[in-house]
Amino acid sequence: MDVLAGCQAFVSVSEHGGFTQAAAAVKAPQSVVSRRVAALEKHLGETLFERTSRRVTLTQFGADLLPSAKRLVRLADDLLYDAERARRRPFRLAVPDTCGTANLARLEAQARSENVFLDLVPQPPTNRAELARSLAVRAALIAVPSDQSDWTVPLGLAGVAQPTGARIYLETLRPGRSRSGEPGRVVRVQPEDDVPHIRDRLTRVRDAVGMRPAQVAVAPTLTTALAEVLGSDDLLLCSSAQATELGLAWRPIGEVELARGYGVSAMAGTDAELLRTRLHPLIARCLGAAG
Repeated sequence: MDVLAGCQAFVSVSEHGGFTQAAAAVKAPQSVVSRRVAALEKHLGETLFERTSRRVTLTQFGADLLPSAKRLVRLADDLLYDAERARRRPFRLAVPDTCGTANLARLEAQARSENVFLDLVPQPPTNRAELARSLAVRAALIAVPSDQSDWTVPLGLAGVAQPTGARIYLETLRPGRSRSGEPGRVVRVQPEDDVPHIRDRLTRVRDAVGMRPAQVAVAPTLTTALAEVLGSDDLLLCSSAQATELGLAWRPIGEVELARGYGVSAMAGTDAELLRTRLHPLIARCLGAAG
């Protein structure tokens, strides 16, 4: 016996003065309303209404129970309201600050279709991890090696000029291959990629092919790195999607495959599972992730 549904029908009939009027008010067939009231009467063991061909009136038993039935219906309405408000409570999520405004806006809008209301906090890698540790956010997308990641973003090199080959080989950037008297082109690394599993692999290849240490330079901001690239023939380490957004020509690196890896740091396992399942493809599109 669905006591709540029975009480809702009972209260509606009492307020509207009849089964037909109550059915119209709740947009349900009259037979459904009548059946629910009858089931409640059977469950309670007493008649709630005196039914005649002209009108429906409360019995004394019905009048005695009506206040309690109204309280139950009101509490149910309050529960539904509170549940909706809880669903709409912002989910504060730290994300890479390399994600463009348009991509972040699309992620936020698309998440709403999943009844998830994101409050996105763009931050560099170290800050995201700290926000998660300090519980300043519900969850964070943190930098991890690509073989341990939930999302993987392949990296390459991008510059102003269109490359001639399918890949850019770092060994072609060493000073001996540059024009006479020039120090060699520099690979600019933005803060998002200043993490050991990317930076260290890149510098090992740099040393192996004979580039100078200064030819791989970590910039304090993406804006600074991009300014250096736009004003020279230097190259930016970035993803293909990011290069397109910045108006640069991108190619993968010839000697090594580098990728950003992203995992989830969250206090609640259900929050982490939400990001890895229902929101996984939405986050992938925002990050420009492979697959």
